[in-house]
Amino acid sequence: MRPEPQRLTLLHTNDIHSHFEMMSPVAAVIARSRKEAGEGPVLLLDIGDHMDRAAVETEGTMGQANIDILNLTGYDAVTIGNNEGLTFSQDMLSAAFSGLQCPVVCCNFVETATGKPPHWMKRHAILEKDGIRIGVTGATVAFASFYSLLGWDALDPEQALLEQCRILAPQVDLLFVLSHLGLPADRLLAERLEGVHAILGGHTHHVLEEPLMINGTAVCGAGKFGRFVGRLVFEREDPAAEFRLVTGECLPVDPALIEDSIGPAAATHLRHGREVLQETVAISDRELALDLKGESPFGNLLAQAVRRFTGSQLAIVNTGQLLGPLPEGEITSGMLHGLCPSPINPCTVRLKGRDIRTALEQSLTEEFRSKVIYGYGFRGHYLGSLAVDGLDILYDPGSLPFDSEMVVYVGGDPLEDERDYDVGTLDMFTFRIGYESLASGEDAVFMLPHFLRDLLRIELQRPGSLEECGNKRFKSNQG
Repeated sequence: MRPEPQRLTLLHTNDIHSHFEMMSPVAAVIARSRKEAGEGPVLLLDIGDHMDRAAVETEGTMGQANIDILNLTGYDAVTIGNNEGLTFSQDMLSAAFSGLQCPVVCCNFVETATGKPPHWMKRHAILEKDGIRIGVTGATVAFASFYSLLGWDALDPEQALLEQCRILAPQVDLLFVLSHLGLPADRLLAERLEGVHAILGGHTHHVLEEPLMINGTAVCGAGKFGRFVGRLVFEREDPAAEFRLVTGECLPVDPALIEDSIGPAAATHLRHGREVLQETVAISDRELALDLKGESPFGNLLAQAVRRFTGSQLAIVNTGQLLGPLPEGEITSGMLHGLCPSPINPCTVRLKGRDIRTALEQSLTEEFRSKVIYGYGFRGHYLGSLAVDGLDILYDPGSLPFDSEMVVYVGGDPLEDERDYDVGTLDMFTFRIGYESLASGEDAVFMLPHFLRDLLRIELQRPGSLEECGNKRFKSNQG
């Protein structure tokens, strides 16, 4: 009688982004898949961006809530995404990941000081399930200029993965790459890496209902926010044979599903996070209104905060970073987190006057104010108008877009189109997101790890800041 083939079920998640409301349903789908696998081995992997500091649970616990959920769900290995690597300091990451009960694998992420991975990370891991040797390595997107400010070196992911796959392939029965690099990169890797059975993808939030087979490698992706769990099944006829992919799919996750341990843990972390964020950071004697389609005091306060922090001639920010008005009375850290959740950092750039003028003209149009923005750290909904500090702008509110004969002053002097200006702004704009002319600058200096809410906290504590933000920057030239 022919023996049953040896089988491994691989489950994978990616880009959950601290959607804690989906973690219990995800765990329920995983538990169901484990049950369906019977006595066969199951491997569970996460491809990064599990953490997102826009969530109270993550912000209030500095990622410990995510680690707790990963442990309770029973992951076998994970990699990190840019949300982990760029929004937490080295000490924060060490404190969080030191408590993880499975390996963190990433081969292109090393400490600048040592040239080696941090103590809580490995370049690869060899796992064993029922006698099956499984090699796992990973890579994260190499935002090198940003990582260098936090004490990391982000190495070329393809070269790092080539080296790790050469090491692993002769030693294992199955080889998996955890790629937080995006689908275009995964396609190229599948063509160039040897001996890899599957590339499990993330970062670009792609859903591949069936794996793409490229050069014998299954290229996979399970979307975002815990809406899917990826599932692959590999089989071989006997221990001397090669494993082959039998099935591959994305399992939809019903938000109504419940897993007994994850739901209560998430609720506990939410309570704890809220308690931590109750610290009073300022007291406001007035409400600061917010207008995403025009000028408002809260938008001006954000621009003031960026200009003061960066020490620049002028500052330009978008009001869409703010999710509501700032109330009168006690202002807590949790309130600032809720009103400004995006993990976006300030930066300075050298911009031509004409590029500043273009952005200001665009900000008067409904097209730009109502533009929906996704990704790049933005956790708001709409781009919103521009808020400025260090500028005075005269324009005709009744004129047609781009026909307003706008007059702009910098420190009392007319803005010169060919002159360079030192501008405090947001890292998001350097990716040509939203007001794209703001990405035309040179000599960008990024100020990590400070978030906009950190700058708001500082500005709210500065005497006179609330009076200043009430001063109009955009003024009608019609009297």
